[in-house]
Amino acid sequence: MSYTLAEVDFLTQHLPEIAGLNLEFSKASQLSDVAKLQQLYGENYRCVAELIKARRSGKLPADWLMDSDSAQQATPLVLAQYRRRFLQGLGVELVHDVTCSIGTEGHAWNKGTYIGSDLDASRIKMAQHNVAHPFFRADALTQTSTARVLIADPARRKDGKRITDPAKLLPPLPDLVAAHSADSSRIAHSAELAVKCAPGLDFSQWPGLVSVASVNGNVKEACLYTPGLATGRQAVLLKDGTEDTEGAEGTEGAADILDSNDFDEDNLPEAGDIGSYIIDPDGAVVRAGLVRHYAAREGLHQLDPRIAYLTGERIPAGTSGFPFIEAVPVKRLKAALQAHGAGSLEILVRGLNVDPDQLRKKLKLKGKRSMAIVMTRIGTQGIALLCGPRVVSSEDNYAT
Repeated sequence: MSYTLAEVDFLTQHLPEIAGLNLEFSKASQLSDVAKLQQLYGENYRCVAELIKARRSGKLPADWLMDSDSAQQATPLVLAQYRRRFLQGLGVELVHDVTCSIGTEGHAWNKGTYIGSDLDASRIKMAQHNVAHPFFRADALTQTSTARVLIADPARRKDGKRITDPAKLLPPLPDLVAAHSADSSRIAHSAELAVKCAPGLDFSQWPGLVSVASVNGNVKEACLYTPGLATGRQAVLLKDGTEDTEGAEGTEGAADILDSNDFDEDNLPEAGDIGSYIIDPDGAVVRAGLVRHYAAREGLHQLDPRIAYLTGERIPAGTSGFPFIEAVPVKRLKAALQAHGAGSLEILVRGLNVDPDQLRKKLKLKGKRSMAIVMTRIGTQGIALLCGPRVVSSEDNYAT
């Protein structure tokens, strides 16, 4: 639920005692927890319950004001920190976050380098509590500062449904770009943009840099930078175990950056024979269209030019892979697994219409050996690659 301005004021005044409440909010305790909040806070019990539940997501500092939607939609702090480092590396000294929500992006920036605005007055009030930056209410399609670089995060859902067309984002991506371009008659100066979007949108026609980021292997966003900032394609693989949750000047998460500008496009590896290991690259690498670039860096190659699975003689440092045993036709899969004594099974699928859960039930394995299978297509043939269980590389190639 969203808060009214009065509810934000109420929560601000009662934060110490709310933080001290010991409520489970489990299925068994739901009724008694709500009754206790009603007794303590009367008609404001709903906003108190919302704050407690939102904070339990663990995504943001525990003392922040937030609701469930803003916590769920918040950019991971380690990703905001990476974006700040990237922009500062381009010489950017001040950014204006025109869809700042509750201040997550601003948490990564030092004082004097960030300003935020949003149309939602209650989120502005929460941001002012959460982060020590200037925040004000404004429309993202209107120029309200002299900042030369704007950060924007258009809403990716409407009526509970995910938006897949960039022109239907809120605000629409074309409108956002046009509103701040040199051709706009409504602004005093043009600005460069860094626009956060869902990673599944089609960005093939975007002329600037498309930077797809994952955190701990989970793809989080694609950030579109206008050509005046950067061009090309980039995969950003982040680890958040050491991210700073107290301020912008502490220890930050480690990053592995794969940038198309660092490669000769004419010398990327072609698909080839199956090697000792099968590797499923990070989703950010796949979404950024940099599978062959990643293969070139790591001494690997694709199994098939249309499929993102890689193979080679090593597992890239800081990742995992599967020791290859044998390839079998899909029709012989059950018999082959039984012959190997397979019991527990990790199933990966790409390029075939196979549901892993249904396949696992159909196989009815009774062995004791842990294995993995990679269901894919090589050429025109669907094939099952039998592998040993997932192996994690003992190396660490992430650098802070």
